[in-house]
Amino acid sequence: MLVTEQSTAVSIPTAGKHAASRALRSGRVIGCRVDETTLLIIGLGRVPVGTVAVAIGEDPTDNRSAVVSEWRLAASSPRARHGFAALLPTGDADPAMTTIQFGEEGAHFIFAPRLASAEEAATLVLESAGSQSAAVIDRLVDILMADNLSHQRLLTVTALLQATQASDGFVELIGESHDGVTFVQGWNRGMSPGPFRMCAVGSATPVVAECVIAMFPRPDAPDGASGFVGLLDANPADRALDIEGLVFRGRAGWRHIAVHPKKRIAGPLETPEHIRSILLRTHGAPEVLLSLRAAANSFEGKETVSSLPYPVRMGIDNIFEADGGNLLVSGWLYDPDGHVATVRLRRRNAAVRLDECWTRFDRPDVTDSFNEQQPFAPSLRGEQHTHGFITQAQLPSEESGAPLYFELTLRDSRRAFLPVKPTRVSARLAALRQIGSIDPANCALPAIVDTQIVPFLRRSGRSAPIIDTVLDAGPFDEENSPPIVIGAGESEEDIAPLMALLALDPETRRAPIVIAMPAERFRRQATRLGELARFYRLSVRLVSAKGAADFYDLLEAGTQALSCETVVPLSASLIPHGKGWYGKLVATTATLKGSIVSPVQAYEDYSVRWAGSWIDDDNGDQPVVGRYTGYPLKAVTGMTLTRIAAASLECCIMPRDALLRAGGFSGGYLGAQEKGLDLGLRLSRSGIDSYLLPSVQMWGCDNARDGDGPAMAALVEEIDRKIFKSQWAPVLTVEKHPKKRPA
Repeated sequence: MLVTEQSTAVSIPTAGKHAASRALRSGRVIGCRVDETTLLIIGLGRVPVGTVAVAIGEDPTDNRSAVVSEWRLAASSPRARHGFAALLPTGDADPAMTTIQFGEEGAHFIFAPRLASAEEAATLVLESAGSQSAAVIDRLVDILMADNLSHQRLLTVTALLQATQASDGFVELIGESHDGVTFVQGWNRGMSPGPFRMCAVGSATPVVAECVIAMFPRPDAPDGASGFVGLLDANPADRALDIEGLVFRGRAGWRHIAVHPKKRIAGPLETPEHIRSILLRTHGAPEVLLSLRAAANSFEGKETVSSLPYPVRMGIDNIFEADGGNLLVSGWLYDPDGHVATVRLRRRNAAVRLDECWTRFDRPDVTDSFNEQQPFAPSLRGEQHTHGFITQAQLPSEESGAPLYFELTLRDSRRAFLPVKPTRVSARLAALRQIGSIDPANCALPAIVDTQIVPFLRRSGRSAPIIDTVLDAGPFDEENSPPIVIGAGESEEDIAPLMALLALDPETRRAPIVIAMPAERFRRQATRLGELARFYRLSVRLVSAKGAADFYDLLEAGTQALSCETVVPLSASLIPHGKGWYGKLVATTATLKGSIVSPVQAYEDYSVRWAGSWIDDDNGDQPVVGRYTGYPLKAVTGMTLTRIAAASLECCIMPRDALLRAGGFSGGYLGAQEKGLDLGLRLSRSGIDSYLLPSVQMWGCDNARDGDGPAMAALVEEIDRKIFKSQWAPVLTVEKHPKKRPA
């Protein structure tokens, strides 16, 4: 596309248009607002040049420095033979300027009452400086483009360049890319091959960046013009559609190129083909041509690893993406001869290098799959099988709609690409699926857990459960007594026996009860549970929750469906050991307003399951311990109300808004034990005291999740323990030993 006509968007103002209303006079200066911080001053007279001290108005304390340029008038007069232009720093709070003095002994000048526009100021310089105007404006633009470049300042620069005929040619094509550069193509008279300082004119905040330019012949261009192509380091805020022009510094000074209204915009997947179509016709510095060649080999949405002429192949087994662009990837890379220099995962302009942080492990199945392929046979002599890899990475979440792909850079600078589509799940589910696919006997498993799974979970965000449906089975009054909030997950068995026990206890029979369930279980059992509630004459509210991973998420959803001050959380896996437990908890918390009170939990063999959590500085692997776990139950039943480090939220009485104040449950744990302990410690540090009430006991057991074997359960416990230790060990150590607190 060749455009030779002048665009209306870049019309050059004529000298006579503004000269009729504005004229330079000796002893008077005209100001032009460049932007919020700079004023351009134009006048007639002999003043010092360079950086000059100026005095504004009658205020002796208002001393500033201005940068002054001077020229000999094209048509001098007895009153003035020189003109000048100065750039003066200003502020929004400046009062109206009346006079200005350049230097200590310089003459005073009076400000014209009205500011000039950028076009008027450019015309005044053009008329008074004549053939010198291009050099004068170039010096002014040099200063304006040096620093603190704003959108308004760039528009002023554009107007100045247009007035001195420093605007020539057009940008005809703008191409976006995945490599963080913008491809531009057009024609111009003043451009030459090489690197340039360039800035895009548009709606985004301007940034002067490096641009490499190559030229190519254009027989259809005007006399003296040539075609050009360039790669501009992209400002992240720039969009190709918003670019209206380019300002660059060539060998002859600053120039402006307009973007034609009928410009063509190429997307990231189309730009490489445009570059290839013109690459053989371009000439320029070798490094410029190499940059263009690399851009021509950018990602185009296609898989190119399998077309490499080397024994290099790649496959992805799983790629999970959690909230915030948190990624967990597993796959294999077959590269026995070491042709691959780097492996990156990319999305738009963002990239993360994987080969420096991934964990490799043996994949003999990959080696076996290439045994029968002749081109790969010579590479099998090394008996190397560490083709598998697992890695975690993070890319900006705001780019989540853009293509995700692997970029392999070979040692000969060639690049190959493998596009992938991530599975969007929670971080917890991604980690469980990933470790579930690894053989527990794999010798690389400890390294995978420490360097990939634990960092991935620690970086994961929290996704709060969402209430889907609320259904009251009969009248529900949450104001007379604290509601019992029961979390009934998929792993708990039928909770009908627990409802029967609550109905047999006179205290809990009259208490409001909330039963929170996952949405799938709610659809299956809501009708039956409602019938049981009416049969037992219980006051029950059924809550369906989406995104709940365990009892604690269901507890959070259940409390969100209430508005009372106090709640009694109860896991559906626990049952009360006798009647009267509810009344004792309510009576105890009445004397400990705003605190959390938990009962003892025991196994069926009358041994302690949980009887409080204490901080243990001497245990480096487990900074918080259950001191009486495994003891006979009678060892704690004689104890009185005891202050503890953290309560158990499986059964307690607590302020309902405590969860919200503490930020809710953490999303970075796979199991429930450390997840509950984590929130218990955060509640204690938010000013809520925790107590153990040994006179009340609940019965329960430690069941693994459905489908989990002992090895998987042990691995989940180990991962959670490492996450908990990494988060809490430094905090608890500083609290126990204040002298260790960092400065």
